[in-house]
Amino acid sequence: MIFLYLGPGFGGGLVALIVGFVISLFTFLIAILWYPIKKSIAFFKRIFKK
Repeated sequence: MIFLYLGPGFGGGLVALIVGFVISLFTFLIAILWYPIKKSIAFFKRIFKK
């Protein structure tokens, strides 16, 4: 059996990696989904307001 010591630096790096990945995924979804929906809502509001 092999025992491997993973110190606190490894745990902190792993947490930073996971948090960074989740934030980048959330930002990606906002960029892909929210902005086009927002633009189209504004576009239709202008059309139906006239």
